[in-house]
Amino acid sequence: MTVWRGVAESLRAFGAVFANPSLRRLQIAGLGSTLGGWVYGVGLAVYAYEVGGARLVGLLLCARWGTSAVCAPWLGLLADRFPRRRVMVTADLVRVVLVGLMAVLAAAGQSFWAIFVLAVLTTIASTAFSPAQGALLPSLVRTPEELTAANAVMNTIESVGMFAGPAFAGLLLATTSIWVVFAITAGTFLWSAACLVGVPPDSRPAEAEPTPVGSAVLEGFRAIAAHPALRVVVGLTAAQTFVVGAFEVLLVVVALKLLHAGSGGVGWLNVAVGVGALLGVVIVGALAGRKRLAGDLGIGVLLWGVPLALTAVWSNLAFALLLFGLIGLGNTLVDVAGMTLLQRSAEDEVLGRVFSVLESLVLATLAVGSLAAPALVSLLGAKAALVIVGGFLPVLLVPIWPLLRRVDAAARIATEPLELLRAIPMFSLLPPTVLERLAGLAAEAKVPAMAEVFAQGDRGDRFYVIAEGAATVEVDGAESSTLGPGDFFGEIALLRDVPRTATVRSVHDLRLFALERDDFIAAVTGHAPTREAAESVVAERLPAGAAL
Repeated sequence: MTVWRGVAESLRAFGAVFANPSLRRLQIAGLGSTLGGWVYGVGLAVYAYEVGGARLVGLLLCARWGTSAVCAPWLGLLADRFPRRRVMVTADLVRVVLVGLMAVLAAAGQSFWAIFVLAVLTTIASTAFSPAQGALLPSLVRTPEELTAANAVMNTIESVGMFAGPAFAGLLLATTSIWVVFAITAGTFLWSAACLVGVPPDSRPAEAEPTPVGSAVLEGFRAIAAHPALRVVVGLTAAQTFVVGAFEVLLVVVALKLLHAGSGGVGWLNVAVGVGALLGVVIVGALAGRKRLAGDLGIGVLLWGVPLALTAVWSNLAFALLLFGLIGLGNTLVDVAGMTLLQRSAEDEVLGRVFSVLESLVLATLAVGSLAAPALVSLLGAKAALVIVGGFLPVLLVPIWPLLRRVDAAARIATEPLELLRAIPMFSLLPPTVLERLAGLAAEAKVPAMAEVFAQGDRGDRFYVIAEGAATVEVDGAESSTLGPGDFFGEIALLRDVPRTATVRSVHDLRLFALERDDFIAAVTGHAPTREAAESVVAERLPAGAAL
């Protein structure tokens, strides 16, 4: 019953994601981009092998990954300076043009090196898409639980693309020619752009004094360095992708040298990872409402390491398939928990750059891991290499575990102020991640019966929402209105930078949640729809004499 209950919870979480039209379009756009990336990558590798053998394939991969790792932090700045939907559409259209040119050149039998250059440029353009997608997603969800579920759906799409893309590419290569593969890839990127057109446009607030590009690019690194949660999540993810890079090599070694299962064994082990990843999606969907995501990240990291080390203990195909399924499950936990924690922890104005730094580190550590694994196998043997690579993450997790626990403690959502703020129309428009952080900043305050919260003419320093009790509003000594639980006051003095325009006095013992001036102003003015809603509240209250 527990399993079926988990499946039901997962289906409900995913159903909520697809019931959100904007999220649905974003996810379908991601599917087009993911499929295109895999079809194009497989077709390109086969084409390079036919032209120059394995050495040219390696050179092409190195050029694509290396240049993308260098360019990612710079392109991530686009997602924080321009509307993120526009960045994604532009990246798609640039890829349509570049891959379309590759198709034309391949059909005309032109030099491979021109296609090589276009392929590298296409991969660089792709690095602008993912950070913008990860940064845009939180603004489209309606609840914290929906954010986790949306990341799980995105992970599912990537897992499906990982298998469907190469399979589709293989079918095309077997029945058509390379230029057709490139042309269809261009079509998938165009499909992605078309889906994104239906996503509501987002806006980036203009900078009062534009930061120089070099300094702005470094803000992603500074944000990670200054925030303990970001340091832990990015560091662990980079360590995990180092193991992923080594794993890509070791999987072949396990299949051919330890299991003697031949090339078919390579396929079966990949299938086991995919099945485990899909099972992980069901589990993550069922746990979408959990707040202990840092703990889930730690469990995912363990599932990447321990099964890999255990593979060296017993060289049996059935046992290996089970262990590799656990690795796939761990991969989903790491991807979904890591992405959600980044979205919850990083400030929205630098979120794109944080994701681009992560993408740069992922590409770099993948490359390092893929180089380290053959060296370990050559020096120490296959089994020792498996134990060392598999043991790396569990050993690393021991000193980091207390930090993970602190990340979870810091990420606990202040439920009561969150519900109160969410019920206020102007705050309900904020992205859930921003609203969560704002609720965490709200300080509880108690005012005894018949005492002033503030007096007319005082300096405005806080915004208040009533949790319990009642208060009266007095303008020039005359009672103007009465406030109760869920009502708010104090916004006019903060938004208009004027003294308090009324006195607020408790009727009974009053329990409030208060936001400091700077926190309130940053949240309201940094989000255009919220700013407009707040100004509407001010315009409505001022003429009636109930200004607070």
